[in-house]
Amino acid sequence: MSRTSETRETPDHIRNILRTLPEEPGVYQYYDAGGKILYVGKAKDLRKRVSSYFRKNIEHGKTRILVQQIADIRYLVVESEMDALLLENSLIKKYQPRYNILLKDDKTFPSIVIKKEPFPRIFSTRQRINDGSEYHGPYTSVKVMHSVLELVKKLFPIRTCSLNLNERNIRAGKFKVCLEYHLGNCKGPCEGKQGLEEYEENVASIRKIISGNYAETLRELRARMKNAAESFEFEKAHEIKTRVELLESFQARSTIVTPKIHNTDVFSIVSDRIAGYVNYMKINNGIVVQGYTAELRKRMDESDQELLEHAVVMLRERFASSSDSILLPVPIGLDLKGVEIIVPQKGDKRKLVDLSLRNATHYMIDAHKQQEFTDPERNTKRILETVQADLRLKELPEHIECFDNSNFQGSYAVGACVVFKNGKPSKKDYRIFNIETVEGPDDFASMRETVFRRYRRLLDEGLGLPQLVIIDGGKGQLSAALESMDNLGLRGKIAMIGIAKKLEEIYFPGDSLPVYIDKKSESLKLIQHLRNEAHRFGITRHRQKRSKGSLQTELTQIPGIGEKVAQNLLFHFKTVPKIRLATEEEISAVIGPAKARAVSAWYKSKKA
Repeated sequence: MSRTSETRETPDHIRNILRTLPEEPGVYQYYDAGGKILYVGKAKDLRKRVSSYFRKNIEHGKTRILVQQIADIRYLVVESEMDALLLENSLIKKYQPRYNILLKDDKTFPSIVIKKEPFPRIFSTRQRINDGSEYHGPYTSVKVMHSVLELVKKLFPIRTCSLNLNERNIRAGKFKVCLEYHLGNCKGPCEGKQGLEEYEENVASIRKIISGNYAETLRELRARMKNAAESFEFEKAHEIKTRVELLESFQARSTIVTPKIHNTDVFSIVSDRIAGYVNYMKINNGIVVQGYTAELRKRMDESDQELLEHAVVMLRERFASSSDSILLPVPIGLDLKGVEIIVPQKGDKRKLVDLSLRNATHYMIDAHKQQEFTDPERNTKRILETVQADLRLKELPEHIECFDNSNFQGSYAVGACVVFKNGKPSKKDYRIFNIETVEGPDDFASMRETVFRRYRRLLDEGLGLPQLVIIDGGKGQLSAALESMDNLGLRGKIAMIGIAKKLEEIYFPGDSLPVYIDKKSESLKLIQHLRNEAHRFGITRHRQKRSKGSLQTELTQIPGIGEKVAQNLLFHFKTVPKIRLATEEEISAVIGPAKARAVSAWYKSKKA
């Protein structure tokens, strides 16, 4: 009996809590018998949401396990669902409950700081100090951050020293210019060679560049260049022109879409059975100024929309985003105050979402490849769980078998069975069956015989049965295999599917219409691997049988040549055509002069 049945298994005090829960938005917390927090969740309607965990039939196994451990429920009522989401996010970060979504990341990313001081310094830092300084970032790519700082340095020489450049110290002549001044990297504000007003103008332009607002900076630089030229300050005008060209070049390399798309966040998600991979991009003036992909570990079989809701809140908070619009691939249940949430279908905004999806997909593929090397057992389990979910299997398919038939116009027919254990070929368990009861090219009857003989043997010897059987073929081959399973009393005890080659259609017993699995999914790739391996194994043995049959029907027809002599000839000459072309002396060296004369005479008579 399920322990999730409220009528029998739910403790009285839990049922009393469920009855008195308010029908308002809020956050609920589940605790175990030891008082340890298990799970934090948000709800638009606390009573409806919390009660759903205690219904009789819960689909997901992880949820059933959670419910079995709940000893107490606490809740907090808030004003709105958005408030609930923010509070939930805060509590998850604080307590890190076992069954909650986990953002797999502990990195501290660098930012660019504009110090609050006379003649502000601008540099990278990983520490944020509450001293009134401006922080831009964080940057997930150190390379991108340094390229921005390098651009700033080339456009506007700024100081790198930590001197206290207040007006009194400068007037007192306490400082002398350093090598940076002589190299042209600083204009010497320490000796009063550059005024504060000009320096602050440059800092204002730098602030816009760091924010991705290149267009406004370009307008200002062009205006300065024009004024310098009109004042006959041609050297200064040329210097500004060089800056304009440098910034235009950088902008051209950075622009992704139209500059009209400004102050916008883009989020997308792809997922597997274990985690969701959320990509975040910050867009200013058509330029990606920030980009990051986060891995969110699933705990309760959360949907992509649920993961995306959490990611939007967590990543906007982490990157201190103040964007007034968000682009998403799918709608989510968030209502952010002052923020427009858009699911674009076409145009430049859709291009940005597609770009984000590509980044998320590449990140997931790389994560899978890394996992394959660092944690192969977990990687295998994830793939098998994907197969289990896609095929709606009751058990994890740790043992899979696949069948294929091969024949040549009904002759030399063989049935092949390949075995995969824990997602890998178990070649010592492969079996080949010479078809004994079928005459002519009858693929259905051959499949019926192969499957029957395979599982009759396993039952007789008391060997373990697979959790999944794959038949190479469509409805006909699958039906034939099912007849054998019926005769053995195994229907329903072993899951069975058929895969048709042409469109990679998956057929289930009793279903007339096929199911199509995503061509890029790992479960289809594993099924294809089994199918291809069964075909390779079967065709190899079939060809061996045909070769042996050809040997017996041609060489053994020669008077005086038996099977042993024929095998010696084939071993030496490799193929029958080479034996036909060999001279009598060459054949004699292998089987002696008498038999060599018989072979040569036979082939000469055939030519005549």
